[in-house]
Amino acid sequence: VFSYLPIEDQVAIINAITDKEMHFIMDELAFDDMIDVLEELPANVVDKILEKTPRDERKLINTFLNYPDTCAGSLMTPDYISLQKDMTVTQALAYIKKEGMDSETVYTCYVKDKGRTLLGIVSLRTLVIADDELRISELMHTDFVSVNVYDDQEEVSEIFKKYGFLAIPVVDKENRLVGIITVDDILDVIEEETTEDFERMAGVMDASDKDYLDMSVWHHVRNRLPWLFLLMCSYVITGGIISSFETVLSQVISLVAYLPMLMGTGGNSGSQSATLIIRGMSVDEIDLSDAGKVLWKELRVSAIIGIALSSLNFIRICWIEHQGPMIALTVCGAMLGIVIAAKVIGSMLPMLAKKIGVDPALMATPTISSLTDMVSVITYFMLARIILGI
Repeated sequence: VFSYLPIEDQVAIINAITDKEMHFIMDELAFDDMIDVLEELPANVVDKILEKTPRDERKLINTFLNYPDTCAGSLMTPDYISLQKDMTVTQALAYIKKEGMDSETVYTCYVKDKGRTLLGIVSLRTLVIADDELRISELMHTDFVSVNVYDDQEEVSEIFKKYGFLAIPVVDKENRLVGIITVDDILDVIEEETTEDFERMAGVMDASDKDYLDMSVWHHVRNRLPWLFLLMCSYVITGGIISSFETVLSQVISLVAYLPMLMGTGGNSGSQSATLIIRGMSVDEIDLSDAGKVLWKELRVSAIIGIALSSLNFIRICWIEHQGPMIALTVCGAMLGIVIAAKVIGSMLPMLAKKIGVDPALMATPTISSLTDMVSVITYFMLARIILGI
């Protein structure tokens, strides 16, 4: 419960309790939870805790605290079951019974040599049903999946999602087993990454890990205002483009009535494609090498959608609103071009962002809508000049 309290409450408790009580709290916390707590506490409080910690444990804690917050090393725990390859099944089960209560998980055991090099893994299920005299070396799997201590936590979460593991071993550059990451810890990472992507897709800068109600009004303003200002500037450009076509608007005033529909359709079309592509990249369904396939598919999809929407609007404009066929042709031609352009922009921009090292989530709804609005206005009025001759 202590590890889930707000940080200010944790500090208040630590400052108020005795050394004996503090020792009890730290002993009751799982190692990885203790590291998470220590990472959030002020330096003077951490020093106070480490002073009362045994030397060997203090050295291990300092090692874990030195890993960057976003890497695998900051998520792992050293509380795992390690076996030797020359152990028999009987010896291994006896060891698990002895050490299992202090381990994060007993379902997967890790086999390493005297130099801590990870040799293989063996499941508890395999040990339980195997003959008692078999050696661990005969049962272990050597084709295991592991991560490096400095691998990004988002990459680690993708491995968990891909393989459905309960735990993943963490090794250093010399393939020595350092710790393991369990699924309960990676779930927190997945939630953080998903929240961050949603906030960026909504145009919230500097996404915070605080709850909505815990953030002050000014914190919300600071997160939202810069992005909204940038988007506002883009709409100023769109307004300037519309102003440059005043001649067209003044000669055929009815064109204005269809502009919101075209801009809205373009923005929605682009956002649809961007959402699907961003999601596909996040779950490894789409790779940068698939850009050509994605472009070809979106071109076909957008052509069919554009023709369908244009046909419906042509009927509506001519037979329901009683406008001339040339105006209907202008609007519907623009509709087809805008849908195709918007879906190409929506599908390619996230992939371009990933290519240059920018989070693809930033290329979602707000950015796509701004760009497609500009494209919509230019396409519409240029087509009006060509078809209507104005």
